[in-house]
Amino acid sequence: RAWSKKLKNKVLLSVNWLPLGGFVKLQGEHDDASKKGDYGAAPLKNKAVILLAGVVANWLIAVVLFSILAVVGLPKIIDNQFVVSSDAKTQLGQVTIVSLKENYPAVKAGIQKADKILAVNGEDITSTKQFIDITKQNAGKTINVLIERGNNRLNQNVDLLSDSQNSVFGANLGQSEKIKSTWSAPLVGIAITGQLTLETLKGLGSLVGNVVSGVVMQLSFDQSVRDNASQKLGAAGDSVAGPIGILGVLFPDASRMGVETVLLLTAIISLTLAVMNILPIPALDGGRLFVTILFRLMKKPLTKETEEKIHGTGFAILMILVVIITILDIVKLFK
Repeated sequence: RAWSKKLKNKVLLSVNWLPLGGFVKLQGEHDDASKKGDYGAAPLKNKAVILLAGVVANWLIAVVLFSILAVVGLPKIIDNQFVVSSDAKTQLGQVTIVSLKENYPAVKAGIQKADKILAVNGEDITSTKQFIDITKQNAGKTINVLIERGNNRLNQNVDLLSDSQNSVFGANLGQSEKIKSTWSAPLVGIAITGQLTLETLKGLGSLVGNVVSGVVMQLSFDQSVRDNASQKLGAAGDSVAGPIGILGVLFPDASRMGVETVLLLTAIISLTLAVMNILPIPALDGGRLFVTILFRLMKKPLTKETEEKIHGTGFAILMILVVIITILDIVKLFK
């Protein structure tokens, strides 16, 4: 501990030297603890409230952030996204550079990822289709592109390629669609959080499916099957990120796109934490509750030794996954 203070309710508040995040250590944390005030001595319903408190907090944070975004403009991120049609106003964002192709005109002209395209040759750009049509019409010519980068506006001359049948500019474009609400914002926040909770569960199922099938297919003697397995494992690796990936890749990209994108990413991370924590994975809150209920149903005592073996094994597996994901994050940083 670097600093600690005992509060009037006998809770010890501390700040530790190793910045590994917040934690709560309860008196008598094991299920078979029996002293007065022990976690183990509390009724099952009280244990459920304690274990689900973090999950609920993360879920509510997501609801609040999505509600705020609903007021300022919530991006359309899923099909059939919930809106109250009588209180919804759709607004298209600026055409934005999502990614660039090496050795193409956009890169050579100094165009960067996350730049917003405002105009071409003095003509305002309002859609990706309009921009693509203009560049193809001017294939082989030099165009002047007005872009917005952060708080600055820049004029860039771009020498387009002459092959109008293919990409003459050399960038993948995106255009956000925001939906603004007023009185219905809290309803939208709750509904979107619910919808994305289901989507997150589907995504986790797909992730696990890719990993399992990829590992099984790697055992095949057929080279094409092993190649397909590598693609599945690669897709699984690309769909996960740890602290290094979030702070080193996701947040920098989001911050260049504005405060609203950072809020959106924060809401999704908070929601993901809620979903992960409620899953019956040993060592996590949902796993602890699942094991406790399981032993109640089996009418067997959950001893300290048994509980430590179950959650210790789960924790070890999670730490191995953390190491693997961290390595993948470092590789992404270098890319």
